[in-house]
Amino acid sequence: MTKPVNLREIILETLMEITEEEAYSHIVIRNVLEKYQYLEKRDRAFISRTTEGTLEHMIQLDYIIEQFSNVPVYNMKPLIRNLLRMSVYQLKYMDSVPDSAVCNEAVRLAQRKGFYNLKGFVNGVLRNIARRLYQVQYPDPAQEPLHYLSVKYSFPIWMLDKWVAQFGYEVTEKICRESHMERGTTVRCNLEKASKEEIIASLKSQNIMVSQHPYLDYALVISGYNYMKAVTAFRKGWITVQDVSSMLVTEVAAPNWGDYCLDVCAAPGGKSLHLADKLMGSGYVEARDISEYKVKLMQSNIERTGAINIRAVVRDATIYDPESHQRADIVLADLPCSGLGVIGRKQDIKYKMSEKKQGDIIRLQRKILNIVQDYVRPGGVLVFSTCTIGADENQYNVKWFLENYPFRLESIDSYICDELKSRTTQGGFLQLLPGIHQSDGFFFARFRRLEDAGTRYDETMRNVEPEGAYL
Repeated sequence: MTKPVNLREIILETLMEITEEEAYSHIVIRNVLEKYQYLEKRDRAFISRTTEGTLEHMIQLDYIIEQFSNVPVYNMKPLIRNLLRMSVYQLKYMDSVPDSAVCNEAVRLAQRKGFYNLKGFVNGVLRNIARRLYQVQYPDPAQEPLHYLSVKYSFPIWMLDKWVAQFGYEVTEKICRESHMERGTTVRCNLEKASKEEIIASLKSQNIMVSQHPYLDYALVISGYNYMKAVTAFRKGWITVQDVSSMLVTEVAAPNWGDYCLDVCAAPGGKSLHLADKLMGSGYVEARDISEYKVKLMQSNIERTGAINIRAVVRDATIYDPESHQRADIVLADLPCSGLGVIGRKQDIKYKMSEKKQGDIIRLQRKILNIVQDYVRPGGVLVFSTCTIGADENQYNVKWFLENYPFRLESIDSYICDELKSRTTQGGFLQLLPGIHQSDGFFFARFRRLEDAGTRYDETMRNVEPEGAYL
């Protein structure tokens, strides 16, 4: 007989792993849901919604707690801190859960975890919040606009300050608001294995809701499924989970029949597989990443889809590979970044990132670009991309790259839909913004190596420092 599980205890342990051990939320939550896939769909949904919702609104939840607690949130025991957060989330955002149940279960859980002496504190804070939640005073948007955005949408003020300076207040609020919106899962159809009609029919036969994405004909948005690995079209390799922004990177790379392609930071391999599909069995794609774990992840996707013109290999993009000197027709450089464009799916990113960490990331990006640009043959293409927003990691890197290497930007208008075309796409790059575009936040630029270029990897650029103004 299966031992009964305490759903709130699972949620608390998951939050502890994410907030205290700094594990990645999407990986931890995915692993938890796989471990407890035998639970009813309703119970799994409660685990995922409460965990993700607590992370999504954490700054706001802390703001509320501190109006009713004489102990600042960050002076609390980590377990008590997270227990209060998940409980206040239920009180504020889950009307189907009775307030009394939230308070009673939190007290029991505090005691169960060894904090018997703090159960009175937990009980007092939560019952006070439950009675007076409607009385909470939030920052005035007219007097404290950034503080208002920070508390309402749970974004750090330093991040908002940068976005307002670049995009303006109105667009920044749209970006923040979009991170809280529910949306379906975008998948790419492998039309070499099945027609779109067959794929849609298969999905609908499992009572999955399907709609067409406006940017690409082979991109669908699905919802209403319980477990992706149980979706027949996924198991057969007919679909791959991939945001449309990521698909557009491969569209902009535009491989030709027989091309040799390098994806230098490839895991989990969606863009590499997309390149292989576009080559229609010709050419060759080498998908590289830094660890055996990441390569095994890519290999499982290669095997699931049955692609034959792709290989996943362990290789560190920060270490120069002389055998790759000017060999590739296309180099895909989807580089490590702050990830601020995908906060809607990975809410913990906004709390773990800092201005210092972003500076370190920019240095890493330039180190990798300095190395991998040498792998592009004369006349070949390099596509630089990130899943973040903001000029620091994107436009400023493009400017720096053009100033230091023999490449030119090329228009990407012929590879994208009319809705996305603009002055910047004519110039060779596109910044996608959540809340403005129907996609994750993403950036990509297409470079062409000059035909007579002989510049190799420059050892002196190994530890290149970005200009201070960019940080």
